[in-house]
Amino acid sequence: MSKHQPVLLIVDDDPFAQEVISEFLDGQGYQLVVASCGEEAWDKLQAEPDKFDAVLLDRVMPGIDGLEVLQRIKQSEELKLLPVIMQTAASAPAQVAEVLRAGAYYCLAKPFVPGEIRAVVATALRDRVERITETRDAEYRLLALNHLDEAHFTFRTTEEARALAVLLACLCPSRATAQMGLLELMLNAIEHGNLGITYDEKTRLIAEDRLQAEIKRRLSLPEYAEKIATVQFRRAGKTLSFTIKDEGQGFDWKPFLEMSMDRLMENHGRGIAISRRVSFSRLEYRDSGNCAEATIIPATLLVD
Repeated sequence: MSKHQPVLLIVDDDPFAQEVISEFLDGQGYQLVVASCGEEAWDKLQAEPDKFDAVLLDRVMPGIDGLEVLQRIKQSEELKLLPVIMQTAASAPAQVAEVLRAGAYYCLAKPFVPGEIRAVVATALRDRVERITETRDAEYRLLALNHLDEAHFTFRTTEEARALAVLLACLCPSRATAQMGLLELMLNAIEHGNLGITYDEKTRLIAEDRLQAEIKRRLSLPEYAEKIATVQFRRAGKTLSFTIKDEGQGFDWKPFLEMSMDRLMENHGRGIAISRRVSFSRLEYRDSGNCAEATIIPATLLVD
């Protein structure tokens, strides 16, 4: 069986920008499809929703702008898992926050940096393959989980964290958003908790597309080999709670609960704030920061 060639949709009304992006991605093994406006992009996506693996989308275009296309993608059952990398010349934090809240995978600032585009696209495609596989697998587990009231799991690797996030998300009313939030907390427990990867180190590793290699390297070292993280699930009526602990030294979690203007244009650092806002009714940290407690309460039970 031949290996699938990822198909990228490049959407930009500026022919020069199209050429620059295409040149940066040339030779990376991708099939590139170009659309010159939002209407053309949306037509292509609707006509062949299973064709594309990622979209590089300009924010400002005549007619249907990038934000509208992004919102339509995230509202479509057939397209909502498609990663959208927004391109923007605007550096205003409010504008960046707007597209991230709308569901953009990442926000690329113009002028483009070749290495950053390649690293972001490669990560987005890898995450998409994992997300599709996880979502399909989840369907087979759902029936068995409907009657689960309490469970305790351990995990050590990112692969184990992803599998558990899919499993636990099946218990939640909104599986996609719950999976996103749980995975964020569980990956943090591995990367920053057990493996001690600092914020600045992760920034550099992502920029160099070496984060996964460094995680694998540290997992093999004797000082990290025995460290595990845990996730405890409890159901109380319709309220679901998840407690995630690691064996790290903790961190100063308070600045990460809110969307920081300083981190909007960085290549990570927004996951906790987004998860708190989108995935959970409540998200709190305990102890030194190595214990996260996330709660999902149905909207009908929430009291102002």
